[in-house]
Amino acid sequence: MIQICNHNYLLADAAHRQQELRPLLKNYHVLVVDEAHKLPEAARQMYSRSVSQEDLRAFCRLLQRAHLSREAGRLAEVQAALSAVLVRDDRLEEEARAAFVLAPPRTRALEAAITCLRQLAARLAICFPGWEVKQLKDMADTLELFRNNDSRWVLYVQYDRQGAPTLCAVNREIPAQMERALWETGRPAILTSGTLVSGGSFARIRQMLGLESNIRTGSFEAVSPFNYKQNCLLYIPKDMPSPGNRRNVEVLAQRIEELVKAVHGHALVLFTSYRLMSEVHALLRGRLPFPLLEAWRNGQQIIRLFKSLPNAVLFAAGPCWEGIDFPGDMVSLLVIARLPFPVPDPLSEAEKMYYSSLHDYIQAVVLPDMQRKLRQGFGRAIRTETDTCVVAILDQRAQEGQRYHTAVLEALPECRITSSMEHIAQFIRERKAPEYFC
Repeated sequence: MIQICNHNYLLADAAHRQQELRPLLKNYHVLVVDEAHKLPEAARQMYSRSVSQEDLRAFCRLLQRAHLSREAGRLAEVQAALSAVLVRDDRLEEEARAAFVLAPPRTRALEAAITCLRQLAARLAICFPGWEVKQLKDMADTLELFRNNDSRWVLYVQYDRQGAPTLCAVNREIPAQMERALWETGRPAILTSGTLVSGGSFARIRQMLGLESNIRTGSFEAVSPFNYKQNCLLYIPKDMPSPGNRRNVEVLAQRIEELVKAVHGHALVLFTSYRLMSEVHALLRGRLPFPLLEAWRNGQQIIRLFKSLPNAVLFAAGPCWEGIDFPGDMVSLLVIARLPFPVPDPLSEAEKMYYSSLHDYIQAVVLPDMQRKLRQGFGRAIRTETDTCVVAILDQRAQEGQRYHTAVLEALPECRITSSMEHIAQFIRERKAPEYFC
């Protein structure tokens, strides 16, 4: 018998077994985890706790429906007070994470919210379902982590696009928890993914998965069936300004325009931030002889439209770096606007503390994470054995002689490299059928 589930369900089953609760899955003898590079993020979700403004407002509505107007009013007051002391700094981007800093106004708001939630749990224990009462207690317990500034957790505030705050607490021992939950059981496990290796090494993913101690492991890297030397041309220009240069956005837009025209559309342009994507899109609007689309968050409809058009150009960020299939001539030009270095946030700052120097942290964490994300983005280019594609990396730091040139090449399959726009046009003419250009 074969059982199939997602990563979160697997971890939830492991948690049940650790607590000697009824397992969610039937007993199994061998574990196979596909897309195993996503398992650490699933564990982060599983081993974290949060309280959002919507969580509190949902309980206010529940209390109103139960004709408990006084209790609903009290909870609405503490929710508003808590939101008021967590206002987003104007300097932060949308959907940013900010380290939680305890201050007297926040302490008072947290204490009021904790008291209110615990009193509500006691008041409703008689007449409300047990799981709803438990949810109130869990929210109070989570807020106590912030009131106590608990050092066992990474505490931060997550803001959504409207600036609404969510208090998030992530356990600092996630790799160790994964080790106890999944690997110490003694069951054989096979972990597979196209992006487990970073720079020719499994070291980073071993660390993230909790496989660094006495767990016996073996590794194998399969050779890709795709002929990248024949079917892929890597373009790294020699004259891009640095990402911090004020002319970078203008030059980036101009270079994307030249590439799109050389390849006759059929282009996917990946960005590391929606802000940069929006700036470049504004500069190129009306300048391309092909449909220009922008996929924002939850942009599935735009992606379907892109797939239906013969030679469109799609600007995308976020989830489009992986998990989306563009076979055939649909993407004959893949542009990576910036190297996908992880954005510093409270979680990365907490991890940095475990390394003796910034250099060690960059080599052990920052570079491997960038290489894995770069490889995921590169994977949008060649999806079948007959696909042909130009991949352009328009980041000065990837240029020959620059700091991360070698790291970029280590992350990607071996293919021909050029800095000439003429070579790109020739490559496309030689490998595309006449109908491609119609």
